[in-house]
Amino acid sequence: MAATDLVLAFTGASGAPYGVRLLEVLLAAGRSVHLVISPAAIQVAAQELERAVRLDQFRPQDLLGSELVERLGSKLAGLHYHHFQDFSAGIASGSFLTGGMIVCPCSMGTVAAIAHGLSQNLVHRAADVHLKERRQLVLVPRETPLGLVQLRNLTACAEAGAVILPAMPAFYTKPRALSDMIDFVVGRICDQVGVEHCLLRRWSESSS
Repeated sequence: MAATDLVLAFTGASGAPYGVRLLEVLLAAGRSVHLVISPAAIQVAAQELERAVRLDQFRPQDLLGSELVERLGSKLAGLHYHHFQDFSAGIASGSFLTGGMIVCPCSMGTVAAIAHGLSQNLVHRAADVHLKERRQLVLVPRETPLGLVQLRNLTACAEAGAVILPAMPAFYTKPRALSDMIDFVVGRICDQVGVEHCLLRRWSESSS
């Protein structure tokens, strides 16, 4: 256990490609990642990635694909999966040290649960732990438009200490492919949790 361990949660908002790419980048950077996936996130992965992930019999290749698993090689040892109902997992306690938590993508239902302290599953509980321990919590919502209820819940999370980082790609980087837009968002998330990367061209940097 080290304070550089990161918690990553996938929930039931559109944006599964962001989460998978983020997981890849974190593992490639040598970080230990504690992964939690909600049931709704499984449905999103099936729709957006055409991948069948089983919560009770999780296999990295089902989520990441065999090619990426092979490419990550020994780095995959840094992946620690926790069932969303397993409150005995270390990340359910503040005594388990981490370097931060990211919920990507973050559904509005998850935002509501975090905003009101409803620890109904391990995602909610781990997020609650990060807030009470004053650790970095990054929420990556992908929802539009936002209603008053969602805005108030997001505000409550921000007031409690969370970073609200909507999945909003920039265009000043002149993206040439969808992967460029995904990498921009993933790069900005990495900035928040102190993971070095070369995923995006920063403002004022030369495009040549």
